[in-house]
This record gives sequence, C-alpha cells and structure tokens, in this order.
Amino acid sequence: MADELTPLEKQVIALSLGDPRSSLMPRSNVFLWFFGHRVTSLPLANPRLEALRRYAILSRTSKQSLPQGECDRLCHAGYDARQKEAIDRLIAPHRIQNNFRVRVGSFVRRRAENRAPGCPLPFTAPASGPIRSLIPPSIAKENMRNFSTPRTRSTLLLAMLPFAMAPAAVPAQTQSPIQGPSDGPDDGSDQITIGIGGLYAPAYQGADDYRFQPLPMVDVRWGRFFVNLQDGIGANILDSEHVTVGVGLTPVGGYRAKDAPDGIGKLSLGLGGRGFVKLRQGGFEATLGATKIITGNTEGVIADASLAYPITASDKLTLVPSIGTTWGDRKHNNRYFGVTAEQSAASGLPQYRAGSGLVDAKAELAVVYRLTDRIGVMAVGGVSSLLGDAKDSPIVYHKTRPYGVFAVTYSF
Repeated sequence: MADELTPLEKQVIALSLGDPRSSLMPRSNVFLWFFGHRVTSLPLANPRLEALRRYAILSRTSKQSLPQGECDRLCHAGYDARQKEAIDRLIAPHRIQNNFRVRVGSFVRRRAENRAPGCPLPFTAPASGPIRSLIPPSIAKENMRNFSTPRTRSTLLLAMLPFAMAPAAVPAQTQSPIQGPSDGPDDGSDQITIGIGGLYAPAYQGADDYRFQPLPMVDVRWGRFFVNLQDGIGANILDSEHVTVGVGLTPVGGYRAKDAPDGIGKLSLGLGGRGFVKLRQGGFEATLGATKIITGNTEGVIADASLAYPITASDKLTLVPSIGTTWGDRKHNNRYFGVTAEQSAASGLPQYRAGSGLVDAKAELAVVYRLTDRIGVMAVGGVSSLLGDAKDSPIVYHKTRPYGVFAVTYSF
C-alpha cells in the first residue's frame, strides 16, 4: 500500500503535519507578516498536491466527520480509494490512538471502500488529538516518538512562568526564576494552553518568610502573535530555526506592604516593554532579554540571560536543567533594595542606596510528565542567590533561598 503514493506526495503529507487549519484561508500581506509567513502554510502551486495537503490538514484536525465535499475534492484531484487509505494510514499516528470511535470508523470506511471503486462513501474522520508541531526534519522522527516536542516543552514550561506576574512573591524582574526552553521557530501549530499551579517562594527577594500562592497559567500562540507569562503580549519580528527575536509588553513584579519589613511599604506592580533574542543550537537554548519599565515603583531597566537544555528521559518524562542571571540599572535596584530616609525613620533600618549590577543568579530543575495527550503536570525546584549591592541591602534577610512550583496544564 505504501507504493500507492509517490515520495513527493508522502513529503507533502509530512509537511502538512505542522500546518494549522488557518493555513487554508486566503491571506493578505499584512496578515502574513503579523501571523506568520510560513513556507509550509503557503498554497502549493500543483492543484493535485494542494488538494492532498488540504485533505491531510482537515482529516488530522477535524473532530467530526469531514463533509462529503472534501472527499469529492480529493477524488476529483485524482486520488482513488486505495490511495486515500494510504493517506489515512500516514496521518493516523498523529491522531488520538486506541479510540473506539476511531476503530469503528476505520472498519466501516474500509468495508465501504472495498465495495465501491473511486471516491469512497462519506466517512467519519478519526478524532484528532493535539496538533503536532512541524519541526526541523533532522529531529522530526525522534520527536514524533517522544511526548516532549519543542512546541510541547515550550507549552508546559511557559506554563511555569507565572513568577513574572506574581508581585507579592517575585522580584521586580520580568523574567521568571524558571527559564524553560523555547519551542524554536514558529512551526505553524497555533495553540492555546491553560492551567493552574501553586508557587512556594520567598515573599520577595531576600525575604525571611515564604508565601504560597495559587497561580493561573496561559500560553497562546498564533503565527507571530504570542501571549505568555514569560514575554507578555507581543509578536516575534524574526523567527527561524536557530534564532527568534521578539518584542512585547510584560508585567513587572513588586511586593506587598505586609510582606516587606515594617515601614518599608509596598512596591507596586508595573508594566515594561520587553525585547528578547533566543538562540538555539545543539539542543541548548540561550535567551537574552531587556525590559524598560514603563509604570510601577521600580522604574529603570533590567536585563536577563539564561541557558537551558531539555533531556528526554522517556516517552512521558522530560527533565530541563537551566541556569540564569539578572542585571538591573541603578534606578531599578535602588527602588527595589534601597532604603530611603523616610523608610529608615519608619522601619529603624539604616539608609541604603543600591547601584547598578548583577541582581541574582539562579539554577533549577524542571520535571515535566505527560498524563495524557492534552494534560501534563510539572514540578520545578530551584535556588536563587542575590549578588552585588542587592545582597547587602538591609531588607535582605537571606541572600540564597530555594523555591518550588507545581502545576497542571491542558492544551487545546
């Protein structure tokens, strides 16, 4: 049956695995720039191959029966029942397996095709699972066998980045202590992931007390557009296999008055404009970012750098060790760690001014486990240590503290 399709047709099916349904819609130049100008998403010049690509995308992503018109379209393009069966067999590994409806639909379809030549009778498309990412051909085969495709790793690890949105539990940096790997270049698989988790960490950087906080999690991707808890809301200006450059607006944390020493007061949540570059090579991902704080008490500029390396331990288990550091300018560091004359009088702490320099260094290990094709759980443990002027601040009780997070996510 494998000889029913040519090598070129098999390649078209393989490439279609990364194309979302939106790639079948007409696109203007503005649409293509903002939502992604992907080679695999462009209509093919050959009408027969384009009909094959369309059928493969719809069959893989449809949760209900395909309209008879789609079957007719494939038939009119020159594909008979045996070729359609070969096509379905190639697409099948990318749908939910061991599903009763899938097995019954497949049986009925085969019986119908055996009775009638040409285009088969209306059929029930196998229920689709989560859309698999199209990734570089060199690692596509391996990632199809493993749960942790680059896209899936990104989905789960970005879900662990709500530190950046927790003003009471996180320092005034836009970067989370958790620096998971990115998914690589935009591969065409638009997605939505939501979840809930819990953070157990110092109430602020250097705090004496810990605080547990429930955390919402979100990761939305649509072409160049993204919404996540690491980079905020924005768009990727450049997205290739090895380099991603993006900009966005992201929250900047602070701390509550009741968590800070008496008389210090609160440091309100802010908003910053963030730019970042992500470099991928040899399984590593390095991230460099900078944020200009626009609103909030800290103001100033902060920069971050991190390096992560995911390790696939099994089909369901992924380990992601990473390290990172944060730098802040004088204005930011002084607002966060400094003690003014007024605060000194109210708190009894000595006055203190912090200059620019490295703020902290972090090391952590993320453990990601797949429960189902859509549901994942993860646990992260890490240690953060303050550096430079930050560690000498009067409001710092412990310069090195561990932290942890647990979360459950669901991918649409």
